Amino acid sequence: MSDHAPLILDIAGTTLTDTDRARLAHPLTGGMILFARNWQNRQQLTALCAEIKEVREDLLICVDHEGGRVQRFRTDGFTHLPPMRTLGELWMRDALAATNAATAAGYVLGAELRACGVDFSFTPVLDLDWGESGVIGDRAFHRDARVAALLAKSLMHGLLQAGVANCGKHFPGHGFVKADSHTEIPVDDRSLKAILAEDAAPYGWLNTTLTSVMPAHVIYPKVDRLPAGFSARWLQAVLRDRLGFAGAIFSDDLSMEGARRIEGREVSYTEAALVALKAGCDMVLLCNQSVGEGRPVDELLDGLAEAQVKGAWAPDPVSEQRRLALLPVGAAPEWGDLMVQPRYMQALRTLP
Repeated sequence: MSDHAPLILDIAGTTLTDTDRARLAHPLTGGMILFARNWQNRQQLTALCAEIKEVREDLLICVDHEGGRVQRFRTDGFTHLPPMRTLGELWMRDALAATNAATAAGYVLGAELRACGVDFSFTPVLDLDWGESGVIGDRAFHRDARVAALLAKSLMHGLLQAGVANCGKHFPGHGFVKADSHTEIPVDDRSLKAILAEDAAPYGWLNTTLTSVMPAHVIYPKVDRLPAGFSARWLQAVLRDRLGFAGAIFSDDLSMEGARRIEGREVSYTEAALVALKAGCDMVLLCNQSVGEGRPVDELLDGLAEAQVKGAWAPDPVSEQRRLALLPVGAAPEWGDLMVQPRYMQALRTLP
């Protein structure tokens, strides 16, 4: 096991190749993220997760599984979870029913993933629904930060019942800007005071509940010229020192357009990873670069290893503890047992 394994990688197919195994066994690899291309059915997913754990038991198997349009596994018995806005709409009719439904959604989401061997989901979205962002849209609970925070806390309670950690995203808030950071670099011109009063407020209110956070590939020029995920001001001074967050920080995908240009200059994946890690990220994600030969994945593994040897980057044992804390504790029920579990059946009945 490494002193610090900060890289979260992916694979191209539905089973592991020898190349995949070598990359996952690399001491700087801390986990992997699954996509829809890695899915055929539950049996295949369960076998794949078991294969990954055979490589290294401590690898964190992650997925973007929120509900609504961001849900990687949708067939072969997986529950179609509602978009989070549905819970916000229910809140307007019956606030306590909405918090209960959010807990049910978190439990169903987490329990179904764990029954297949998946450890962790990048959820919930804490962005506010300003009505501007197409990429966020109905993924957000509500326009009101207080409602978003309480519904997110209820969803995280359900995840916790299933033994699954959580990830608040996209700090300090992606909901105000129209641009999609997958394809361009969004810029939010508001002041720090305005952002703390609205979009970033849930992170302070939930600092005892959040186990991890993912920053936005958004530039807030009145605070820092760097995108939030590469900014020590955002990650250390604001998120950790001011808002009191003590859990793990993931970079968003380093292959996104918002991550490839730093201060107007196109950078390599290794450079982007080093900037993110030095700014305060505990882990960095590189997604969708394993397809084909996967040269960018090897370049990042080699580049970070070289930076470590040269003293340009030092592993952080505290970051490693934060990563390991995201692994589930205890055995999960198998799918067949889960289906007849009273808590699970009650949660299904409670979904909106």
